[in-house]
Amino acid sequence: MTLLCGGPAAFRDYRVVSAGGPYGHYLRARSAFTRRVGDCDLLVEVCNGMPYLAPLWHHGPTLTLVNHVHTDLWKMRFGGPLAPAARIGRRLEHWALAGSQQRNLLVAVSSSTAHALRAIGVERDRIRVVHNGVEEPGPRADRSAEPLFVAVGRLVEYKRIDLLLRLWERVRPVTGGRLVIVGDGPERERLERLAGPGVEFTGYVTEAEKHRLLCAAWLLLHPSAVEGWGLVVTEAAARETPSVAFDVPGLKDSVVDGETGVLARGESSFAAAWCALALAGRERELMGKAARERAARFRWDRTVRAFRVVAAEAVRGWGP
Repeated sequence: MTLLCGGPAAFRDYRVVSAGGPYGHYLRARSAFTRRVGDCDLLVEVCNGMPYLAPLWHHGPTLTLVNHVHTDLWKMRFGGPLAPAARIGRRLEHWALAGSQQRNLLVAVSSSTAHALRAIGVERDRIRVVHNGVEEPGPRADRSAEPLFVAVGRLVEYKRIDLLLRLWERVRPVTGGRLVIVGDGPERERLERLAGPGVEFTGYVTEAEKHRLLCAAWLLLHPSAVEGWGLVVTEAAARETPSVAFDVPGLKDSVVDGETGVLARGESSFAAAWCALALAGRERELMGKAARERAARFRWDRTVRAFRVVAAEAVRGWGP
């Protein structure tokens, strides 16, 4: 197995090939693949908004993995004078998924993503759903004795950490405690300027530290505008930590409202759920146990088995 990606990557047990920087690697992927990878049994293209257009240049079986269709996120990332870039990006993504790969199967990580693919014109019979998985977390670390709320993710616009910081100013007088933001990204400096008392930014953390924080947290908070699944929700659930999230694509797949967490339909309901669960220890505990039971259904070994079935179908169905 070989991973072809942009920029440096963390150590892996398989071969990793860099095709360039965060943006340039999309243009260099074809030449890097030809020079440094060559023939393969199956090429899996991961489409995160900007496509590689692999089915147009790879003469062999190709499978496309889609976490979520970006659609309106283009406007969040490229606003103002960059609006033309947003329109181009959106059209290119839709064409790449619905138009250029009409023989290729697409793997969606959730029912929400599958629905979004159908909405842009992808035929239903080309879509397969394979959910994200999590590792068995091992021994749990201690829960914090004081209120601790954690948000985990890349610090980019659509994750809406700025919204979370505004809501924290409403919640903090009720709950007290700390809000810990785990992750890094281009928004970090701006977000740190917005942060009020009780907020801590950790930057990148190790898996061991993430495990400790998710175990210690009273709640995971997920204010994102859209997700494919929201993997950190399931990671927290595996550690008996329920989530408060918005009722948006992806998160409504990973959170069972009222059972493993709460799905809010607006800012006020998000803040209300945050306060209510912070003050209701028994309800939080019951949700945490239900969350862990559900997370046990989403182990990586099951995900791998399901993905292998689709990969084999993609290989069988390919023809020159």
